[in-house]
Amino acid sequence: MTKTSSPRKSAKGPGAEPRLLAGGNPQIPKGYGDEPVQAYIAALQGWKQDAVRRIDALVGETVASVRKAVKYNSPLYGMDGETWFLGIHVMSRYVKVAFFNGKALDPMPPVDSKTARARYLHVSEREPLDEAAFTAWVKAASQLPGEKM
Repeated sequence: MTKTSSPRKSAKGPGAEPRLLAGGNPQIPKGYGDEPVQAYIAALQGWKQDAVRRIDALVGETVASVRKAVKYNSPLYGMDGETWFLGIHVMSRYVKVAFFNGKALDPMPPVDSKTARARYLHVSEREPLDEAAFTAWVKAASQLPGEKM
């Protein structure tokens, strides 16, 4: 009797497909630069992939010198490669965009956080990204001190 492989493959080993975690968030190895972020986006499915691809593009267009990384299975965006102003995490029904110093933004992103300074933006199929507001937050957030992670 042969055993069939699961669609949720391990992210270990060259050429292995990323394992999808809760909410469809892909398990991507820690890495710096655009390549791991693009691997994260490629592993997403459906509308979430389209939304995160657009978020990534808007960040790059808004902040030309942005540095990227994947840590904790989440894309991070910063200015110096050591601190981060924005992160993305995929949930079951929405994409959570974290502005790590979001309480200093005016106006603040709409969703509060239990942490002292963070605010969130939730993007879903029913509530698409407001690109004008998002790019304004990204521009302002990129000029604030980032968070170490």
